[in-house]
Amino acid sequence: MDAEGKQLHVVSYSDYAKNKVRALYRSAQDLASDWRSAAQRNSILAALEERGIDLRKLGEVAGTPEADPLDLLCHLAFNAPLRTRRERAETLAQGHADFFNRYTPEARDILSELVEKYAEHGLDQLKLPDILKVPPISDHGNASEIASRFGGPEELRKAVEELQSLLYAA
Repeated sequence: MDAEGKQLHVVSYSDYAKNKVRALYRSAQDLASDWRSAAQRNSILAALEERGIDLRKLGEVAGTPEADPLDLLCHLAFNAPLRTRRERAETLAQGHADFFNRYTPEARDILSELVEKYAEHGLDQLKLPDILKVPPISDHGNASEIASRFGGPEELRKAVEELQSLLYAA
């Protein structure tokens, strides 16, 4: 019996995560809708962390370390198709050329490098300003020089937020 007088039972980490995600969201669409917003995504990640869910560990346990975190959660909780970060990155590049074409060639290169970093290493690679200090992004200059390629720091932040939103739009 646990502290609340309920009988304890053993479940796999994947099943545990599935149940917790389902307690937070009724459908994969609801989860995906909230996930598109960086602020909402941070709230979701915090809620999962409070419940003992580590997305890296969950990906490893599920045998899908290359899966995008949203897709992994939707797959486990709602049987949605499982996509990798690479697949999301390719969909973004192919389906949203208009987004990239709004920027100068050097700014497009920076955005493309950010997408590649995401595809290889995950969502943490899109955190500003930390990512501006890591090659190949840092090869474009310091943070203010990189921001100037977008028209300033606020425009850079908006571009990265839109990139993240488009990444999860499909």
